[in-house]
Amino acid sequence: MVSIRNCTVADLIAMQNANLTCLPENYQLKYYLYHYLTWPQLSFIAEDENSKLVGYVLAKIDEQDPKRGHITSLAVLRSHRKLGIATKLMKQAQNALLEVFDADTVSLHVRKSNRAAFSLYHEILNFQIQEIEKQYYGDKEDAYSMVLHLKPQTATTTTDKDGKKPTTTTAKEEPKAKPGKAPAKKKAGGKK
Repeated sequence: MVSIRNCTVADLIAMQNANLTCLPENYQLKYYLYHYLTWPQLSFIAEDENSKLVGYVLAKIDEQDPKRGHITSLAVLRSHRKLGIATKLMKQAQNALLEVFDADTVSLHVRKSNRAAFSLYHEILNFQIQEIEKQYYGDKEDAYSMVLHLKPQTATTTTDKDGKKPTTTTAKEEPKAKPGKAPAKKKAGGKK
């Protein structure tokens, strides 16, 4: 059985080794340490019944936009793939981004050639392609820049002035009042 937990400083070398084994994009140990020290709530490992690391996710908060999280790296050892471990790691990171940092969105990059990862992100986790970033990786391969909204969104469809060309815009839903409580009223001027 595999369990998911927050990483500790003692896990960083095993995380780096998993990265070297699984991925072409590799990081120095100080990069893992930086993530651990800066966002300790956002890095998780999967370990087997022998406490051996079999996967990890490394996440962070965007330094220019504190409401946007980013998945820096996700890796699962080949021997433990197709067991739902990557999904569990991603969901754990998404929950931490939402609960600890109140993030609105989470982004990531994936190689265009990595069909398995793209399928996980798009079909299972519902990430949407935001754009294609040309020559994003060191070997010049393009990346899908993908995003997931962590909070409920509402879509509004409108048409142009001629009644043609429907367009859809997305806006955040207003928080719903808890049962038995009236929604908070806004004072004049729009401020609470």
